[in-house]
Amino acid sequence: MHVPGHFLPDEDACLTHPEVECPRWDEADRLRALKQYGVLDTTPEASFDDLANLAARLCETTMAAVSLVDAERQWFKAEIGLGARETPRPLSFCAHAMLADDAMVVKDALLDPRFADNTLVTGAPHIRFYAGHPLKTSDGVSLGALCVLDEKPRPEGLTELQAMALKTLADQVMTQLELRRALLERDRSQHTARLAMEASAYVGAWDWDITRNLVVADERFARMYGVDAVAAQDGAPIEMFTASVHPDDAARVHDEIERAKSGEGVFLSEYRLTSNGAVRWVLARGQVYFDRAGEAVRLPGIAVDITERKQIETDLAETARALSESETRFRVLADAMPQMVWSTLPDGFHDYYNARWYEFTGVPAGSTDGEGWNDMFHADDQERAWAVWRHSLDTGEPYEIEYRLKHHSGVYRWTLGRAVAVRDEQGEITRWFGTLTDIDELKKLEQGRELVSQELSHRIKNIFAVITALVALSARQYPEAKAFSASLRTRIAALARAHEFVRPHTETSKPTVGATTLHSFLSDLFKAYADETGAPRVRITGDDAVFDDQAATSVALLFHELATNAAKYGALSEKGGIVALSTARNEDRFVLTWSESGGPTLQGEPTRTGFGSSLATLSVQGQLGGRLEREWRDEGLRVIVDLPATALSRRRAASGVRN
Repeated sequence: MHVPGHFLPDEDACLTHPEVECPRWDEADRLRALKQYGVLDTTPEASFDDLANLAARLCETTMAAVSLVDAERQWFKAEIGLGARETPRPLSFCAHAMLADDAMVVKDALLDPRFADNTLVTGAPHIRFYAGHPLKTSDGVSLGALCVLDEKPRPEGLTELQAMALKTLADQVMTQLELRRALLERDRSQHTARLAMEASAYVGAWDWDITRNLVVADERFARMYGVDAVAAQDGAPIEMFTASVHPDDAARVHDEIERAKSGEGVFLSEYRLTSNGAVRWVLARGQVYFDRAGEAVRLPGIAVDITERKQIETDLAETARALSESETRFRVLADAMPQMVWSTLPDGFHDYYNARWYEFTGVPAGSTDGEGWNDMFHADDQERAWAVWRHSLDTGEPYEIEYRLKHHSGVYRWTLGRAVAVRDEQGEITRWFGTLTDIDELKKLEQGRELVSQELSHRIKNIFAVITALVALSARQYPEAKAFSASLRTRIAALARAHEFVRPHTETSKPTVGATTLHSFLSDLFKAYADETGAPRVRITGDDAVFDDQAATSVALLFHELATNAAKYGALSEKGGIVALSTARNEDRFVLTWSESGGPTLQGEPTRTGFGSSLATLSVQGQLGGRLEREWRDEGLRVIVDLPATALSRRRAASGVRN
């Protein structure tokens, strides 16, 4: 708030007068917090411009700004009517407003001693009225203010509704800033994780759409499984990947997949791959997602190369048998392993742990012999671990489980436990040898990626709701805009439905529509236009297509406008009128034909193009890269939408693979 060596009046009061309440942060902390958002000197963004414009309209002012107060300037992320991107900080109204807990209102700047001589008041843009609400972080640190300004004084200040709207919009500015910071932090985390994975045994990640039998995988995963990287990026049948599974492991892996699809949903398997002329071991872990009917629809997961670990385990088993008379040599070998190693008698009594176990747990030597090991597990995992271990002891089957093990730091870390039985020549079990591998970072990576995706999507959904509420508030204040408000809200609702259809979901937030295809998406969109029996009046036929989130918004806007106009003026405005929507693939094009019949007879092409028609054209030509033609036939409107075949699934566009 100061030029070096000088303080503004409010700052001076904070420093010298104890009766003046001061912020709970110092300037250095505030500037550090501002820098974390990475927003200063960035290009204009529609999300911020729209909020500033809405603030000016609601408060009936000629100027508005999203102002962020830097060390020696105030910089505008968005501005309406000011004509500048920044001004010197000593001239800033917002530097004062950000110190307040609520909005600061200056009814006439010429009568306020703080601003009467301000060059922004005495000269252009001739500010007389100012109202600014502070932009504060969740920790209460002020970054600047959302403000509205005018050339005319306003003795009455803001109305109650305007003050509430200004506060609500300021909260939305902070929501946008928090989204920006979350994205920056995600990018940094992903970059760090990528470097770590490149230096590790990480193979890659996959996402299997079970309904359509398409596996999308990254380049490293595809290379390990001998699948073309471009095909894997755009989706290939799972059989292309399982073809590389070693013949001796193929049946077991198939059974493990089927158990995951019909059981608890966790897929965990170790198997060999024979692609690229070499045999490699991988550890694959995935989670099955089910639809509302309980059918498995998706199985994403990650894999790591454990060839070296398997070689160590193999060497260990062979060495243990060969060195049964040499306990010392065995201990040396086991202590040199990176994994925790343990051994039990045939009845499961633990009598040996290597050095890694004691380094990890920090427990005294011998304290976990016998059954004491189970107390090291998280309380929620103990019963499950015992049940799996007892099953292996009873059947002789290999032991494998994930559980949380108490680290010497006091926290619980996820580990993968495995054990195999050592048998004598008669097939009797003589010992059990097992290993524990720390997989905590692998689990966090998997969970973190899903949480970030869901959090960002949830915030976007909330923004739709807030914007709709603000439009409704404005409509009540300006009854003459009621029709415009209703139209705008339906368009926003269509966008929200499109977003809800394609955004990442938790088990409780899944949409009720079917698979992500064009036909299922449109069928849900047109449910509101069904007849009194529930039968659809917009009848969809033809080729279906893969449909992703990048196309959902444009398609929702286009067909929302067509259906709305048909209900007002076209086939759907009369009983018995219908719309036939046909979809057809023609080599590298995808054509959608909207044909109305049974409605009022048309009298040729309208003389005026409405906003809805312009919006539909913009959605097709500007967003989807296609062509839109209208035919004004006597029996009803026909609209032909000609798109590139890749427009409905643009994530696949780079490779040119057909949907």
